[in-house]
Amino acid sequence: MPLPYVRIDGEPFIADLMYARSDNMTGRAVYQELHWGNLAVVHQDVWQLLKRAAPLLKKMHLKLKICDAYRLPAAHDMMKKLIPMNGFFAEEAEKSQHCLGTAVDVCLCNENGEELLYPTKVDAYDARLRKKVLAGDAEEFMAHLAKARHSFYEEGYEEKIKNREFLRDFMVNAGFEPLEHEWWHYNLPGGKGAKYPLVQLNPADFSE
Repeated sequence: MPLPYVRIDGEPFIADLMYARSDNMTGRAVYQELHWGNLAVVHQDVWQLLKRAAPLLKKMHLKLKICDAYRLPAAHDMMKKLIPMNGFFAEEAEKSQHCLGTAVDVCLCNENGEELLYPTKVDAYDARLRKKVLAGDAEEFMAHLAKARHSFYEEGYEEKIKNREFLRDFMVNAGFEPLEHEWWHYNLPGGKGAKYPLVQLNPADFSE
């Protein structure tokens, strides 16, 4: 029986997983180290929602960058060890919809693949703050993380907030649920339970 998981590839999607690179808050290319690489994989129920949204993206001359999708349980455990602080990652892999293949981290890009501006980078990434976090000082980063909330408003951020709200409307209309404290994170409604177990996928099943 074929696995109910699909690799996201091709227009109007851009697969660019942040944890396949080192410029993320862990400072490590975790997915590369675990031989997963830049594979953007989701449960087929997530793929159906994304497919439904694809024609509208093309009509608007926009692309959707997939910054995270399915996450290996081993990757989740490794990330928790790298940053063992509350508020960064789910306490257990079982509680992360990324590890179930039912969540995506995304942002909209123009037709040239350039990210639109948002109140923070995806995952609230900041190279300066990353150094402080990895040194055990997360206070400034946690304050910075407040800008990632959908409720964040501040003068001077008008264009970035407009883009955040446009992304939210787009993803909600496609059928996803937003996560209030992370503007980039969207869940499949009901994406936990027996139908969506914690899975250990094999990258060979999705390689070209």
